[in-house]
Amino acid sequence: MTSDLEKGDRIAKVMARAGLCSRRDAERWIADGRVSVNGSKLTSPAYNVAPQDLILVDEKPLPQKERTRLWLYHKPKGLVSSNKDAEGRPTVFANLPKDMPRVISIGRLDISTEGLLLLTNDGALARHLELPSTGWLRRYRVRAFGRITQADLDKLADGIAIDGILYGGIEAQLEREQGANVWLVLGLREGKNREVKKILEHLGLAVNRLIRISYGPFQLGDLATGSAREIKSRTLRDQLGEALVAEIGLSFHGPETDSEPADSAGQKRSSRAAPASGRKAGAPGKAGSGPRPQTRKPKPRDRQAEALERLTTTKPAKPAGKRPGAGKAGPNNSRGGKTAGGPRADRRR
Repeated sequence: MTSDLEKGDRIAKVMARAGLCSRRDAERWIADGRVSVNGSKLTSPAYNVAPQDLILVDEKPLPQKERTRLWLYHKPKGLVSSNKDAEGRPTVFANLPKDMPRVISIGRLDISTEGLLLLTNDGALARHLELPSTGWLRRYRVRAFGRITQADLDKLADGIAIDGILYGGIEAQLEREQGANVWLVLGLREGKNREVKKILEHLGLAVNRLIRISYGPFQLGDLATGSAREIKSRTLRDQLGEALVAEIGLSFHGPETDSEPADSAGQKRSSRAAPASGRKAGAPGKAGSGPRPQTRKPKPRDRQAEALERLTTTKPAKPAGKRPGAGKAGPNNSRGGKTAGGPRADRRR
């Protein structure tokens, strides 16, 4: 006879997948006697439930399981990537757009780190994408005090050991020098705690700005600071691949319009998912259908490059002086100039 622990899913997982609470909250609610299954009150979260079981929370039926959803969020500097902070610091989740449902983050960013943070309503998806074995590259732009050569950065491709901790291979590119600082672009797959700062400190650099610009195929692009943008279900499914969708039990059944999801300001934008070819062999998306071919003509200006340039702190050079005969720019006398910011970061293609 099959025991309860050998069938179905854990009750806390089912509650979390329904979008009701986190797994930890579910375990606390069970301990408080707020959850019952088929008329019997649970006393332990070590209980599996099947689809036909009747689950009540505070005497109310469990909501239907939500479809798997994913958002891009531009995290500002100064927010903690947790629901609550013991020190009372402001958190990401307290500052999300008001129309956002309950979500969890895929990995974390330090309080001083800004840029792309992925948010989802599906705990199974979050746990999978956090794993280094997923093979998705996390790319960062870094400003650091000090000097370094490209030759020194190239050595990071073979990995490095610091204080007994081995860090895997890192793609590192010297972008430019700016005063006493340098701008770098780093790509890594592990995402260990404070990895970028520890490695650069080991090389004699002091990080003073850290911006995550991509996570796997998903790009920060021109997403405004503090804004969130939902990825369309079909785009997310293409990037993950059908094999992975089936393996971790993701569901994309649910209401969604055919138009692009709107960002937090209500403006409809594209999902900004890059081609999946940048993954390692065997990474998600290989077993399923790839991203849909792009048929739209390329725009004259790369919007991602513009967005990355806005993230720099370069001040425009002051004019040497007014040239004879120079007048104010008018409709027929305007001059187009390049925005400061140096070379843009490479995207994996």
